[in-house]
Amino acid sequence: MTAATTTDLPPSEGGAPGSHQRELVLRVMPMPADANGNGDIFGGWIMAQVDIAGAVLPARIARGRIATVAVNQFIFKQPVSISDLLSFYATVLRVGNTSVTVHVEVYAERNPENPEVVKVTEANVTYVAIDAQGKPRQIPPARR
Repeated sequence: MTAATTTDLPPSEGGAPGSHQRELVLRVMPMPADANGNGDIFGGWIMAQVDIAGAVLPARIARGRIATVAVNQFIFKQPVSISDLLSFYATVLRVGNTSVTVHVEVYAERNPENPEVVKVTEANVTYVAIDAQGKPRQIPPARR
């Protein structure tokens, strides 16, 4: 087996929630239904996956319901193709009284015959903790 070549190496896994270490939060392979007429994956599909992946750590920190309140930055670095294996890594950037901001990096493993790993997307997303009525609520103090 040949070692994968890398561009923007993926971060190591691990780190307790709130530790500001990167953590693998989602791995998914786009399918033909997710592609446009050129065979590239729709940017909106990638954005939806980033939103799902980005919510993992804030949900743990908030210990309850959260909602996306802002997409602060979103950069598409390279196209994503059908059958790329995408890995989503999240890092907590900030924990406030009611909100959590995370940085999400997306890496694609491609070309199984000659494997390579490349960073394809990165984003900063803010989530707010909400109560049963959908109103902002405090994040538990021990989690801030």
